[in-house]
Amino acid sequence: MAKPGYRVFDTTVGEIRRMSPHFVRVTFRSDDLRDVGWDGPDQRIKVVLPLATTGFGDVPTEADWYSAWRALPDDRRNPIRTYTIRDARPEAGELDVDFVAHGDGGPASRWIAEARPGDRMLIVAPDATSDEESGGWEWRPGTARTLLIAGDETAVPAACAILEQLPADACGAVFLEVPEADDALELRAPAGVDVRWLPRGDTNTGYGARLVEAVTAWADAWAPAVPTEAAAVADAPIAVGGLPALTDEDLVWEVPDAADDGGLYAWLAGEASAITTLRRHLVRGLGVDRRRVAFMGYWKLGRAEG
Repeated sequence: MAKPGYRVFDTTVGEIRRMSPHFVRVTFRSDDLRDVGWDGPDQRIKVVLPLATTGFGDVPTEADWYSAWRALPDDRRNPIRTYTIRDARPEAGELDVDFVAHGDGGPASRWIAEARPGDRMLIVAPDATSDEESGGWEWRPGTARTLLIAGDETAVPAACAILEQLPADACGAVFLEVPEADDALELRAPAGVDVRWLPRGDTNTGYGARLVEAVTAWADAWAPAVPTEAAAVADAPIAVGGLPALTDEDLVWEVPDAADDGGLYAWLAGEASAITTLRRHLVRGLGVDRRRVAFMGYWKLGRAEG
C-alpha cells in the first residue's frame, strides 16, 4: 500500500514571536519534521488543537487519520484548523506557522493566547518521503507576465511566502487587508511588485471592503491596457477536478491549471464573500478569462471551520 502524501507529525513549540498586534509566528520543532514536505509556496497544512480534557489522547495517527477523526464522538474530536507553511527547514527539523490572533474566543485563538515553548502540537502536513502527490497548494501562475495577489489577514502568510519565492523580474501588485496599520509585516518582494497594506483600523467598513475597493480600482486601471481580443472571453462555467461545472452561487474555490500564454494571473484568497466579489469583477466586469483567476474562500463570516 502506497504511503499517503499527508501524515500526522508530532512536534513541540520551539519559539513564539509576536510580529504585530495580530500576527504571531510559532516555530515547531521535531526530528519528525525532517520529513516534512513543502510542495508549493502556499502549502496548506492542518493544525490539530488539544482538547482541555484529553489533550491529543484520541487523535488518530494511522494512514487514514481523517476518516478515523470524523468517526470520533463530538466530545472526543479535536478541533482542526487550516494554516499555511510560512517557512520550513527540514534539515533542522523546524516549521514556521503564522497565526492570526483574532481574540475571538475560538479554539485556535485560545491556544495561541496560552501556548508556551515546550507544548506538544500535532500537525498534518505533506510527507516528503511519500511518492504520492500531496496537493494542498494553489499558486500556479504559469508564464503570466502580470501577477495580482489579494487577500485578507488569513491569506497574508501564504501571500508573503509566495512573494519571497517569486523571480526577481516578476511584475504585478499585491493587496493585503489587515486589522490595523501596525499589522503591515516586513517582507521581501521583487522591485516590480507593488505591495499595498490595507488596514481596516477603527473604521466601520467591515471585512473585505477596503480590499474590494483597492483591487477593483487597480483592475479597472489595468484593464484598458489589455487588448480587447485578449481579455474578452465568455464566463461559461467550467468543470473543476472532474466535478460538475460550478456557478457563482455555489463556487467558493476554483484553481485552474497554469496558463502558458502570458497575460494576467490573479490569486485571490480570504473571506469568501469579498473574494467572490473580486472574482466576479475580474471575470464578468472586465472579461478576464476565469482560467487566469485562482479563487479561494478560506473562510466565511459567521461560519467556523470544522
